[in-house]
Amino acid sequence: MELNTGKRFLAVAMLGIIGGCLGFGQAKEASYMEFDADWSLDGDLPEKAMLISLQGVVNKAGPKLYFRYPESWPWKITGELKSFYEARHGFDFLEVENAERALSAYASQVDGYVVWDKQVRTSLIVAFTVCGLENAIAVNEDLIPLAKAAGLKPVADLCGAFRGMDDAEIYQIAYDRYWERCSKEVAIWMGGVHGSRMEPGIADYGIYRGAFFCDLSASPEDEEELALHKRILSELDSDATIMGWHSYAKDTEGQHVSLISSYGLKMEGLNSLPNISFNCQIPFTDDFVFKNNHNVGAEDVLKAEEKVYVSLIQTDSMGIGAWTKPGRGRIPYAWQVSMSWSRTSPGALQYFAEAATPNDYFIGGLSGPGYMYPKPIPEARFWPLMEEANELMDTLDLRVMEIMDYSEGNRHVGNTDLPKELVDRYYEAFPDVIGFVNGYGSARTFDLRGRRPMLSYDYYLGLNRPTAEAIADLEELIQMNRKRPYFLLIHVRESTTIDRVADILDGVTEDMEVIPLDVFLKLAASEQTYERRFLQESDPVDRNAFR
Repeated sequence: MELNTGKRFLAVAMLGIIGGCLGFGQAKEASYMEFDADWSLDGDLPEKAMLISLQGVVNKAGPKLYFRYPESWPWKITGELKSFYEARHGFDFLEVENAERALSAYASQVDGYVVWDKQVRTSLIVAFTVCGLENAIAVNEDLIPLAKAAGLKPVADLCGAFRGMDDAEIYQIAYDRYWERCSKEVAIWMGGVHGSRMEPGIADYGIYRGAFFCDLSASPEDEEELALHKRILSELDSDATIMGWHSYAKDTEGQHVSLISSYGLKMEGLNSLPNISFNCQIPFTDDFVFKNNHNVGAEDVLKAEEKVYVSLIQTDSMGIGAWTKPGRGRIPYAWQVSMSWSRTSPGALQYFAEAATPNDYFIGGLSGPGYMYPKPIPEARFWPLMEEANELMDTLDLRVMEIMDYSEGNRHVGNTDLPKELVDRYYEAFPDVIGFVNGYGSARTFDLRGRRPMLSYDYYLGLNRPTAEAIADLEELIQMNRKRPYFLLIHVRESTTIDRVADILDGVTEDMEVIPLDVFLKLAASEQTYERRFLQESDPVDRNAFR
């Protein structure tokens, strides 16, 4: 019997063969190491980079090496996920105490070492590319004796090769030497922090996949880097994914994701996302089916009262947010799921699902099967991308799609709204969702078709907004929007604790009801007190200058 599309996708995901993660084996023994918070070039970064490159190589033979990152690391759940693997997958993790023992244990799986130049930071990024192609580890001059003691031989020496060059020149040389051999399914942007630090958590996965590494700029001010950036994007497979993050020293998130989206490609952040060469090989357990905490049926009809309804969404990935912080379960909360994790970290998605409280509700995003901006996506690519997103939503039992677009602005300038023709496409592409959410900060795109609303955020709760000011903001919004019912949708920035959010809501003197997002959307479908609106020609535009 022919399986439907969603069930086919789930079957493939459970076999662990999506996205190049082949053949989850039966071995349940693995090693782990503890990382501290020193990621400086003149500190512990060289040793950590060596170990992360080792991880990418040895995990090609199966999930063998895992790292626990410190509490200060952006991705917060490496400890919790390790415990999940022990409890639900029967892993027995043996701690490896230092780099020397790690090399001794796994040297037989490594073909050599690449020497990067500690005077040229970018040479380490190039070295990661070589490591994936040559099954090698990355070392600087200081670590050569350690590699030799493990019986390894040099496969490439980048010392002195790039001195006096800018990044455009360095990456052009790397492209000329290595691009032809690299994967065309994934590329790694080793951006994020710059200067004297690097946080290459994603490097193991790039090495595991044989990906090309860079941090090329998407800014028009960097003409040569931008030209090579575009060339690489144009030569990737049409369904490729860019993983990592843009460089904070070179361009903006809006420029980076806009450019990627303009090629119809998917983005998955961050540069600090760790252990993916391990995680991608751990499928859902055989007894698991993703079941969301739906509060209403997909076809249910609700009736709104004349009151203020509030719903809360936390985005920017559950793993870097407040999931493990105090208060989860105290109030209804929606969490944006990075749906592509069903390829790269299915075990992490299962961990979140099984740890969820009845007040935790999952939604899909952002804008498609990865992090994308819809306005730059070529229409010919829009439809297959959204078909893929539908399959992911079916697998993950998601009924709400969140859309974000920073291609013409951000929270401060320009706009984050959608033109009517793009809204038309979303309604056509997602016939089974109960509604859409738009924006990051507040936006002004609203619609209702049948019983399926599209609502934009009315408020953005930032990390550093003082509690008293946030309370005053919400009271002012409620007073300004006097027509009832008023549907107040709030975006909560990733690491704001739920206890803090609950305290802010408790401080609001205006009457309001905090409700789950699916109930919120059903009520909004019953009383359209919001004005139907799309992007207007007169709206301000700041294009992030990506073209």
